[in-house]
Amino acid sequence: MTQIISIAQRHKYILDKLKKDGYIRVADIAKSLKVTAVTVRKDFKALEEQGLLFRTHGSACPVNPHVADRSVQLKELENRVQKEKIAQAATQLLEENDSVIIATGSTIMAFAEKIVPKGTLNVVTPSLKVSMLLSAVGNVNIIQLGGVVHKKSLSVRGTSPLISMEEFSCSKLFIGADGINEEYGVTNSNLEEAQLNREMMKAASKTIVLVDSSKFSRKGFGRICPLSQIHTVVTDGGIHASTVRMLEEQGVEVIIAE
Repeated sequence: MTQIISIAQRHKYILDKLKKDGYIRVADIAKSLKVTAVTVRKDFKALEEQGLLFRTHGSACPVNPHVADRSVQLKELENRVQKEKIAQAATQLLEENDSVIIATGSTIMAFAEKIVPKGTLNVVTPSLKVSMLLSAVGNVNIIQLGGVVHKKSLSVRGTSPLISMEEFSCSKLFIGADGINEEYGVTNSNLEEAQLNREMMKAASKTIVLVDSSKFSRKGFGRICPLSQIHTVVTDGGIHASTVRMLEEQGVEVIIAE
């Protein structure tokens, strides 16, 4: 690539690349533009001061990646069309006479709403809403994890569900996330919920993450696991091609719901 000299040209290249890929690294930009990493970091800083990107360690993303804990009712109103498509695609992963763990979250709730059992389905869940919904569906056996009720997510947490998870062995765990980031992995905005998800992962053969494309390059306060510990991500067509490549390089299957 011909070396780009002016600051304006560098900034345009950085913003165009960020818009295309959704996530850029200092080292990659420096190599492409044939400039030093110090120069690129200065460019990132200048663009951040203008509110055009958000710097992270050695990289940049379009928006502040840190997310706050919010109620599941508010989350259910966001990206509803994408969540419906993701939910429908995720139901295809259920097998006949399956035993699964269903966690919490707005996309997870959309998934639960679309479940039609193949044979008998055993469901273990900390979510009160999932339990109430599936209790009206035939051929579904529900095991409600006990603990302290958390009003924002309508789920239960505490020592009781952690201990009881040792009694189960399921084929799949379906979880949501507030962020998926190459450096930090899968995260949730609530630490206790992240801890519970980690415990539920121990009781499942596969971990399947259901997230809409807005969650990539974001990160919550509580880390659930690195990308290498999940098996499948089900998302929508808004995911950047570079993010798909990054996930597949980590050994993660990516299912894009159309």
